[in-house]
Amino acid sequence: MSTDERKEREKQEMRQLIVRTAMKLFAGDGIDNVSIRKIAEAIDYSPGSIYSYFKDKGEIIHAIHNEGFEKLFALQQSLDSIKDPRERLAKMGELYIKFAMENKDYYDLMFIAKGVAEKIQEKKEWDAGQRSYNSLRTTVAECIEKGYLKDTDIDAATFAMWGFVHGMASLIIRGRCAMMPDEVVQQILKGSLKFIYDNVGSITNNK
Repeated sequence: MSTDERKEREKQEMRQLIVRTAMKLFAGDGIDNVSIRKIAEAIDYSPGSIYSYFKDKGEIIHAIHNEGFEKLFALQQSLDSIKDPRERLAKMGELYIKFAMENKDYYDLMFIAKGVAEKIQEKKEWDAGQRSYNSLRTTVAECIEKGYLKDTDIDAATFAMWGFVHGMASLIIRGRCAMMPDEVVQQILKGSLKFIYDNVGSITNNK
């Protein structure tokens, strides 16, 4: 391994250490209560050292956000073998909810927490998230082609499908369903997904 390759590897390892440490602090203390200085103290580095890897806290949040979408997209790719788009769409919903429940801290940073949208607009790129969204859009387009959905605007239908499952995930993650026992929440989630996807197939038939 050359000197340049070793330096690049060390740089990436340090970036990962900062990101992992920040993730733990964000999850425990809340994003607003974690500063660059606090992250630096947790890994026994100076704040200046952190700034040599990330411009600001927003950059760290954005890196975590991208990692979350990489994980989600990898899971979505596991559904590529499902040929029927309606079945694939249903499985996407189940997978999305499962991902959100098992990665609550990631999900919060990806979709709910402040600061992410501003950094995306600043960078003018959303490659990791766009890949995931396009995966859903492709499946919705196939559902329209097969007649499972009436001939409608693909982007409107895609946004509606995403908004449906995102809304449920967000309600649970932010504790808005705390009055319900966990087993009831799980039953409602499963029933809600079944309701929407059962009716996807009946929309055209009823027209």
